[in-house]
Amino acid sequence: MRRISRKATISRAAATVAVVALAAAGCGESSTGSKAGDQESGTYSGKGIGLAYDIGGRGDQSFNDAAYAGFQKADKEFGIGGRDVEPQDGESDADKVQRLTQLAQAGYNPVIGVGYIYAGAVKEVAAKFPDTTFGIIDDETVQAKNVADMVFHEEQASYLAGVAAAKASKKGHIGFIGGVDIPLIHKFEAGYVQGAKSVNPNIKIESQYLTETPQEGGFSSPDKGKAGAGGQIDAGADVIYHAAGLSGQGVISEAASKKVWAIGVDSDQYNQSSLAAYKDYILGSALKNVDGAVYDLAKSVHEGKPLSGVVRGSLSNNGVGFADSNPKFKAMTDVVAAVNAAKQDIIDGKVTVNTK
Repeated sequence: MRRISRKATISRAAATVAVVALAAAGCGESSTGSKAGDQESGTYSGKGIGLAYDIGGRGDQSFNDAAYAGFQKADKEFGIGGRDVEPQDGESDADKVQRLTQLAQAGYNPVIGVGYIYAGAVKEVAAKFPDTTFGIIDDETVQAKNVADMVFHEEQASYLAGVAAAKASKKGHIGFIGGVDIPLIHKFEAGYVQGAKSVNPNIKIESQYLTETPQEGGFSSPDKGKAGAGGQIDAGADVIYHAAGLSGQGVISEAASKKVWAIGVDSDQYNQSSLAAYKDYILGSALKNVDGAVYDLAKSVHEGKPLSGVVRGSLSNNGVGFADSNPKFKAMTDVVAAVNAAKQDIIDGKVTVNTK
């Protein structure tokens, strides 16, 4: 369970009622943004954004934190505030349905499920609240009139990670660690492998999935990530890319302790405060613009023109990318040039990236 730490924006009594209602429904902890709504513009009358986190919750320095960054940006720009809610360990699909239902009943709009695990809940709850806009990140199967299915070409960003890894490796030996063995994470691996082999067809690539199911902690166990990275480094890998959520913190810390490169995911992990001790060994990060997706959906609702249907981020629309914040990376001019060239080839259609 996590803390409640954000500034209250609705009245103290109303905030108390909302927290009690969510807790009673088994919905996990929650907290509020800075304002309840933008009444001055006359274009928005909701209570703010309702954001329900994926496994690992806020503080993962990756996927969930990217969603929260979009929440913050929308609050800062539009003053709409909102509420974000943590998941519980071992929760059921019914818990997710209750969580989204409580947010919609309380008047939050849009209501966003962060992660494919919310697909069923979003589909069920959106049908009951047709006047509320819902968002689902990393799933495109809901496709209702009041739902935005926000998905990404993760394989494209991962291709760039593979190019960077292969160019930076001194041993011709790299690694990939996926949090959970599911099709979504297979896309990350497929792009990474293809990108690396475009540089060095004979490169050796270690690959590991931490768990078979999310419930086993593949996305939420830094110790599992640390152990996985340790095994790959001992096998000879000198660059490791993770797509493992919170577990990736263990991958990065182990890489730093062994003085090899790590490549982050979703957020620019070089700039994450909790990873500052390891930043010198974060080569870069494959970005997924989850924050932009959350912000764009909030903006569309605030302006009275809510997005719906499949909204897909790619290299061509800056929905995915590769972060090069580390000065050490920028100094590797051959690596930078290779990544930039690969990006342009994908945008121009010269390269089609595998998803399997």
